[in-house]
This record gives sequence, structure tokens and C-alpha cells, in this order.
Amino acid sequence: MQIARRPLRFCLFLGLILSLFLPAMAADRSRIKAEDYVIDAEIVPKTHRLIARVRVKFTALEDINFASFELHNALRVSKATDASGHSFSPERVSQDNTVRVAFPATMAKGTTSTLTFDYEGALANADDSPVDGLKLAYIGEDVTYLLYAGRWFPVVNYGIDRFTANINIIAPTGTVVVGSGSVAAAKPSPAGKTVTSFSWQKPNFPGTIVAGPFTDSVFNGGSVHVYFQPSKKPLAASYAETATKEHEYFSGLYGAAPGGPIIKLVELPDDTVPTAWAPEIAALASRNIPEKVNYRLLADCLAHQWWGGMVSPASKEDWWLMDGGARDSEMRYVQNAAGQQAFEDASRDMVVGALAYDTLPLGSVSKLDAFSPQFQALVTEKGGMIFHMLRWVIGDAAFNKTMRDFMAQFAGKPASFADLQAVAEKNHNDKLTAFFAQWVDGTGAPEFKMKYTVFRVKKGFRIVGEVTQDLDLFRMPLELKVDTDGQTEMKRIEVVGTESAFSLETFGKPRRLVLDPNNWVMKNSPDLKVRVAIRRGQEMTAQGDLGSALAEFNKALEVNRNSSLAHYRIAEVFYIQRNYQSAANEYREALNGDGEPRWTEVWSHLGLGKIFDITGQRERAVGEYRQAIQTGDPTQGALDEARKYLEKPYEREKRPNGN
Repeated sequence: MQIARRPLRFCLFLGLILSLFLPAMAADRSRIKAEDYVIDAEIVPKTHRLIARVRVKFTALEDINFASFELHNALRVSKATDASGHSFSPERVSQDNTVRVAFPATMAKGTTSTLTFDYEGALANADDSPVDGLKLAYIGEDVTYLLYAGRWFPVVNYGIDRFTANINIIAPTGTVVVGSGSVAAAKPSPAGKTVTSFSWQKPNFPGTIVAGPFTDSVFNGGSVHVYFQPSKKPLAASYAETATKEHEYFSGLYGAAPGGPIIKLVELPDDTVPTAWAPEIAALASRNIPEKVNYRLLADCLAHQWWGGMVSPASKEDWWLMDGGARDSEMRYVQNAAGQQAFEDASRDMVVGALAYDTLPLGSVSKLDAFSPQFQALVTEKGGMIFHMLRWVIGDAAFNKTMRDFMAQFAGKPASFADLQAVAEKNHNDKLTAFFAQWVDGTGAPEFKMKYTVFRVKKGFRIVGEVTQDLDLFRMPLELKVDTDGQTEMKRIEVVGTESAFSLETFGKPRRLVLDPNNWVMKNSPDLKVRVAIRRGQEMTAQGDLGSALAEFNKALEVNRNSSLAHYRIAEVFYIQRNYQSAANEYREALNGDGEPRWTEVWSHLGLGKIFDITGQRERAVGEYRQAIQTGDPTQGALDEARKYLEKPYEREKRPNGN
């Protein structure tokens, strides 16, 4: 079983979905603002080459005598000219993937100008990628993807400067090219080639192109287009149906998307990011297009049509509005489509991510490496929790109106968290200073403790109690579930500071009290400490830092020695190291542990079966595969995998040296 197939890897994927696209902002990023692009580019799949001429219109934000543009290091600029035909010799600064153009005279603040760049290069691997080790721009005979994040055209202030664009792509005849916006009338093409033109005239981020041997499968009266490879084409209808439902749901919450009802679902290869978005486009890596639709991942990707497409961050410190808004939208769709229990489970996952690296305030994330797990966890998971908690604090009606008003007021524009706060306060009819100070400018989460006494009164029972926690400035309402001899009663109490007294009455005799049973508030607990340590360990495993991963998993075991999940993750690390005896021991510990989550049972049997096959003990391997099937747990295709290895023994890939 490969690590990437773990059910909880879903959280890691979501953390990568958009945060991976954040660039290292150039020091002089605010000197100019990109306004419009005209891009003429030819892709040559056989040689992986891109040949392009790009005209960029930009405005000076201060008096300048040079301008910098981010451009993929594999691309070499041969010429740069201004509107008058004056030629420049751009300076390539490979350390930050930029080209710098020096002007012969100062360009005054507020002045608009254009530069035309001629350049070409081979986009064949990740060697010169703007993100070390990650392919974001690739041209090949199988498929071509030129993601906006790949800086395959000169980019300014990535993710902040909204722009319009006309993009013309020359590709071999028969290649289907996907981009944002309307497709212009066919232009004369060289022999054996086709020109596909896209026009997007609302300021947004229309800089992504995907091309390959796709079939354009059309659904929902022409508003949904699915571009899958032949092997995934049979799944097009189910993905189109799910995407339509999600798009309609989000349209009901936020209003029409920038692209209206148009959705273009595109399959990406597995050697790039798990998902990507652009206006009208939701792209999923092939591994994320299973037969059973991954509706949560798709919902998060589609939600970026609003969070990012409709409203974008005003600065890096505001990036959580985009990724957090999309994450919360995903949660809301889970609640709508799968019910309250699924919503609460998903919310717990979000809390784990939010607490994983919560040592720096969201308002200070510009200090972080944009590709670090800490940055990703903060902007996506903690950002999502802020929206989630705001909904609880101000109520559904005020929250829904806040979201609609926010989208309408800042449509097509960048926004800051202060803008969101102002809209929320208007609809709440009260200040939310304490809330945003706690969660945007602060770190950590409370760990609640409660004590109470029950008194018999004339009309039933009175509960007098106190909630304590460790954050002096904390102030929020909490939900209190009271199980009585009669029906369960839900109460709302205010928690302010480290000690908060409460008094409430019930008709039936109270049997049990539970604080925040529906996980509306980001809080700490022994169980969450276990899950947080496991998440950090998973991320370190994914990065190849197995020693640090084991240390994190052992931290989880210090809190809960019976954690099946912690033992299972340790088994995975030993398996990667080919330490099969230790891996088998940990799989056994997982089976004898607390059984949480349930899928650890079926996958532990599968792990043991594979180890027995690898070590030449076929009869014992068969026994484990049969026990896996007996669990009846199909999580992540476990039963299909067990049946497969019952038919044919598992064989592990050999090391490069043949062992």
C-alpha cells in the first residue's frame, strides 16, 4: 500500500491544492501592477519546447527605472521591446526566477506601459521549476500543462495582481487545448498545426493552459465540459453530475461565479500538483479521479471559483481568505450532501490541520516559506476554521448574508481580512474585535475543563458550573449539550477569560454534559494532540524525513499508547525502510489498539499480507488477505486490493540496484 493512498492523506492534498502555488514574492513586487496580457505561444511536444511572444501591459505603482517579472528559469528571453520598438537586454536573476528590465528613463508613478518579450525553452522536468522539485509547467507528447504557478509567461505579484488576457496557443493538429474564457474563431494555422485562442476580459487569473488527447465530453446543456484521458472517460458523466451539484450549491451561497455556469473539468497527470484551478477550470490529478467521485476534493477545487476567482487576497497575509474560504465551503457542502455526522468528522480533520503548526499568527505568515507545511496548514486549515467559527458566533443567517455581501462588495477585487471583519460586524450588529484578534492575530487553542453541580428546583433542575481554559484573552460562545432523563437539550454559554461561571435550567435530570459537541470551536484535547502529532509525522514521511516522522508518531503514543493510527503510521515508515519485522510488529499493535479509525484494521491486514508475500510466506499472506476481506471495509479500495493479491502474490518494486 503506497503512502499516498492513505485516507488521511486527503488533508495533506488539500493543504497542497493552492498553497503550493504561492511564489516567493520578489522584493520589488509592488513596484508595478500587471494589467493585461497578449500571449502567442507554440508548444512543440516532441522536443518539450515552448516558443512565445508575450505583451504585458503594466502600471507603475511608484517612480521606477526598472521592472521585474517572474519567468520560469528554463525559458530564455531573446528580446524585450517597448511600444516604441526600443529594445532592451533583460537581466536574468535565476535565484528568484525573474527577469529584470532597466529603463533608459524614469517611469513615473501611475504611468502605464507595455513590454513585449520573445523567449523559448524546454519544459521537460522540474529542474528549473519555480518550486524546487515540483513540475508546474511541462510540454510532452502525452499531455501539456502550463499552470499559472509555473510562470511560463512573465508574471507580476502572483495571486495578487488580477489581469485580463488573450492567449493564442499553436499546437499539433488533433491536440485539444483547454483554457479560461471564450474560444475565439479559428485563425489560419501552419501546416499540421492548429491555433486555439482564449479571451478573458474580466480581471482574474486566466493563466493556465492544459493540452492533450482529450475528448470534450459535454453535459448539462453545454455548461459542463469534461476533458479526461481515454482511460478515465467512462467516469466523465459522474464527475460532471457531482460538479454541477456543487457549483449550483456554491452559486446559491455566493452568487454567480465569474465564469457563470461554465465548468471545465480537466485531468492532470500524477507528476504535478493534486489539483489546480483557474477561471472556469477545475483540474484534478489522475490519481484523484477514482471511480467513486472524491466529492470533497472536487468541492474544494470548485470553491476557488469564488475564493480566489471572485475575491482574491490583498496580500500574502490575507491568503487565508482564499484557501480558508474554499476549505470552509467544502465543509458546508459536506454538511449539505452527507449530513451532520460527516460534517462533524470533517470539521475535526480541519482542527487537526489547524493545530499542526499553530505557532505563528495568520497575520504574520509572510515571514514563512510559502511552500512549508506550516504555511499551508495555517492558510488552509486554520483559515477554514476561522470561517467555520465565525458562522457559529454570528449565526447562519448573518453568516450567509456576510458571505453574499462580501462577494458582491469585492467581486473582481482583492480584499483583506479587515474587509471581511467589517462586513461581518455590520451583519452581526456587534463588534467582532475579540474574535479576529484571537484567531488571526493570536496562536494556540484553549483546552476546556468543566466542573458543575446539579440542584433540584421547582420546575426541574438547575446546573451551576464553571468552564476553565488557559487563554486569558479568549472570548467566545460555546455550545453545551445536556443529556437528561428526557430529551437532549442544547444550551449556549459565554466563555470569557480563564474562568467562566454558568447557570442553566433543564426539565429532565441531567446525566451528562458535553462542551462543544459539534466541534464549532478550535480547541485542544488529548485526542487532538495525538492526531496533530500523527499529521506532522505524515508530512515528514511524505518529505522523506523518516527519523523525524518516527519521533512525531512516538509523541502520539506518549499520549495514547493504544492509538491504532500511530502504530499504523510507524509500520508504514518501517515498511518504507524495508524493516519488515518491525513493520509487522507495528501492524499487529495497530490491530490490537483502539481501532480508530476503523480502516486501520483492513489496511493492517493488507500490510501484513504484503510482508508475508515479500518474505516468501504465501500461505500466511493469503490468510491476511482473507481477514482483510472479512472486515468488509472498502476504504480506499482495500477490498479490491485484497482480492487482487489473493489471485496473484504481491511483489514489491525492486531497488535501483536490483534488490
